[in-house]
Amino acid sequence: MIIHGAIFDMDGTLTDSMHLWQDIGARYLLSLGLTPPENLNNTIGVMTMEEVSNLFTESYGIKKTPQEIRNEINLLLEPLYEKDVLPKSGVIELLELLKGRGVKMCVATATDRHLAEIALETTGLIGYFSEIFTCTMVGDGKEKPTIYEKSLEHLGTEKSDTLVFEDALYAVETAKSAGFVTVGVYDKFSKWAQERIQDISDIYLPDYSPEHINVFK
Repeated sequence: MIIHGAIFDMDGTLTDSMHLWQDIGARYLLSLGLTPPENLNNTIGVMTMEEVSNLFTESYGIKKTPQEIRNEINLLLEPLYEKDVLPKSGVIELLELLKGRGVKMCVATATDRHLAEIALETTGLIGYFSEIFTCTMVGDGKEKPTIYEKSLEHLGTEKSDTLVFEDALYAVETAKSAGFVTVGVYDKFSKWAQERIQDISDIYLPDYSPEHINVFK
């Protein structure tokens, strides 16, 4: 397999950290004395932090700017990213394999850059990547391919030999539709979507065990 570039999602793909996001919106609203709706996580799960902040401003009458809301949510998440995040089992072996092949690598995440840097430093993964792109930085969520296109431009590789590693179905669909080689990665928080992810991904990884990552040798 010819591989010159790799674009990695972070939460659920590089790091075991999706659990941090499961109730963060509800926790934030509760901190302001507001009652969150039961389906809040389903609503904000595919949004950028900027979109979440705008939603809270418009829908809950919070008298703060979207930037202030984003900053306050990040403050709730920061200690969690410092203490409760681990690299996914076997991911370091995969990164070492790709590094050994001279593959250029960067991160494309919906998490704001400050938190992404904390997570990647805490897990010891940051040194494998030449840049971190965030949805806030590029101005679009992963329902659009902007973040992957910006990452590709940075890597300077051809789309046909650049892999996109993602654990979320909608993100795999976006990268696939944009013409990237997609690698679907299993994460328990996307368990419900695994059959579809496996169907549409060019490569599917149920885990990062040697028997599965050997496909990249």
